[in-house]
Amino acid sequence: MKKIIILTAGFGEGHNSAARGIRDGLQEVAPEISAEIHDIFNETYGWANRLTCRGYLAAIHRAPNFWETIYRTIDAREHQHYRVSLRWLFFAEWRLARLIAQERPAALVWVYPAYGHMLDTIYGRTNGSGPRRIVTITDSRTVNAIWFRCSADHFIVANEPTARILREAGVDQAPLHSLGFPVSPRFASLPVRQPGPPWRILVMANNRPVDDLARRLLEIPDIQLTMMAGRDRKAHRKLAALQRETQRPFDTFGWTDKLPRLFGSHHLLIGKARGATVQEAAAARLPMIINQIVPGQEEGNALLMTDSNSGVVALSNEETTAAVSRALADEARQ
Repeated sequence: MKKIIILTAGFGEGHNSAARGIRDGLQEVAPEISAEIHDIFNETYGWANRLTCRGYLAAIHRAPNFWETIYRTIDAREHQHYRVSLRWLFFAEWRLARLIAQERPAALVWVYPAYGHMLDTIYGRTNGSGPRRIVTITDSRTVNAIWFRCSADHFIVANEPTARILREAGVDQAPLHSLGFPVSPRFASLPVRQPGPPWRILVMANNRPVDDLARRLLEIPDIQLTMMAGRDRKAHRKLAALQRETQRPFDTFGWTDKLPRLFGSHHLLIGKARGATVQEAAAARLPMIINQIVPGQEEGNALLMTDSNSGVVALSNEETTAAVSRALADEARQ
């Protein structure tokens, strides 16, 4: 049985969503292939990696300008500088090399950019021997150079504008494939969305005051609100307090694997311009109001939605509420 190893990292849920989409898609179209997901950083560093992930999320939410500076600095580096900067990952490189030696996969697919440079350090640049190396880029329109300044047998991007960026940066056309984003196969079989009213609004909480946004949205007539707070315990407590205070019913979810069903049953999504989120919304034909954009890495994701008339940007709770009201008014007139 052929084996494919999919490499991910917990720096944001989008990488993991893409990894699961690849695995589930392979299981559906090629069940004879064994596809395994590995987060080498978490498997190697454990609690230290989880602490680093929390630090990353805190930086992009609370200090976006600082994070943009880091993003631009990384983008400006040359290939050899990435390998020097990542030399402290030697324990992870050792674990990755051992995994490959034990499992002998036919291909390595990664959805987090550091892996390409780690593999170049371990094995050298691709030369046709060993397992095929395939990078799946999870961002659109704006792509940090760390994604493509490694070697790979194939570069997979979500759309042609992203492929154009890589070509202009010097990536050869032959290994470059515009195949779409690897969303869950469940998005291909969603039931027909029931019309409103009530209009079902799905909110994916981020660093905005989640209870304030929910309070404002509850004032809009004919809506049914669903709040997704993920693993944010503070947000869950605030939403529970709001329900007790207002006596207005709404659904609250933590982390869930039922996103395809939720995206398919709602009329409007409010959330951050994560690479996976905007692609999953597009797959579900779910219009989106983007209320947070991480400078640099998510700007292209937002453009993908606005340029296709699939979404708008509203960066404050006041703007978001007004955008919802306009969207529902436009829908009512149709």
